[in-house]
Amino acid sequence: MIDVCLLGCGGMMPLPYRHLTSLMVRCKGSSLLIDCGEGTQVALRRKGWSFKPIDTIAFTHFHGDHIGGLPGLLLTMGNADRTEPLTLIGPKGLPRVAGALRVIAPDLPFEIRYVEIEEDGQAFQLGEDLKITAFKVSHRVPCYGYSIQLDRAGKFDPNRAREKNIPLKYWNPLQKGNVITAEDGTSYTPDMVLGPPRKGIRVTYTTDTRPVRSIVENARGSDLFICEGMYGEEEKLQNAKEHKHMMIREAASLAREAEVKSLWLTHYSPSLVHPEDYLDQARAIFRGTCLGKDGKTAELVFEED
Repeated sequence: MIDVCLLGCGGMMPLPYRHLTSLMVRCKGSSLLIDCGEGTQVALRRKGWSFKPIDTIAFTHFHGDHIGGLPGLLLTMGNADRTEPLTLIGPKGLPRVAGALRVIAPDLPFEIRYVEIEEDGQAFQLGEDLKITAFKVSHRVPCYGYSIQLDRAGKFDPNRAREKNIPLKYWNPLQKGNVITAEDGTSYTPDMVLGPPRKGIRVTYTTDTRPVRSIVENARGSDLFICEGMYGEEEKLQNAKEHKHMMIREAASLAREAEVKSLWLTHYSPSLVHPEDYLDQARAIFRGTCLGKDGKTAELVFEED
């Protein structure tokens, strides 16, 4: 199971009713934060979610509306006596940018580990179960989207376990993916009792980009696709092209081509006061389009067998 919360859906500048960009993903006791715009802490507290389980923060790029909330969050973590390391993932230059922001948060009781994205596409393992893949998109500065994948092992087959004379006490550990070495030296592996891998859960997040092929390829089949819908008005198309942003209808077209289950629009321009005015247009392209809003939450679970 994955919990997803769109903490902020605003772009460029905060508004009284719209925090800046941030997404939180919770899975099995740990949390991933993607982007940390101004107001992220307030949005977290308003939602009632804790910052304490956050062990990784991934940044799409280094514009202020995506990273400006970092030093305050670090200070709050430090004041809460955090001692566990915190991993930051982002484009090249991450230690320099984050280090500059840390001028106001220089002394922290925990280690910060920097991971710079070295390639156009790069995967990172978060804990035992969650994988995050960064993929290059098209903005005015180096910028990445992220796909989050929770894999699901194959179904346990007790008949296969009996046929291989595997002791009953090893069934549960094997079902959980552990390799067992018995007292007599016999080795048992999960593939001996598990069927083929089942469909997992996939969430893809991208903002600040023109529509590019890498988005479709990485969002393919996602249970939830969260995508920038910066502008709705057709007269803003040239502006979107010049500043490397996206129209709402373009986000819907990407969702349709990638065959995702659901699309949440996010990262609205401050000038887009009523994104709902363009929802019908988007749904005519992709029926599963929804308006993102601050605090919008989804609980994603594995499909029934």
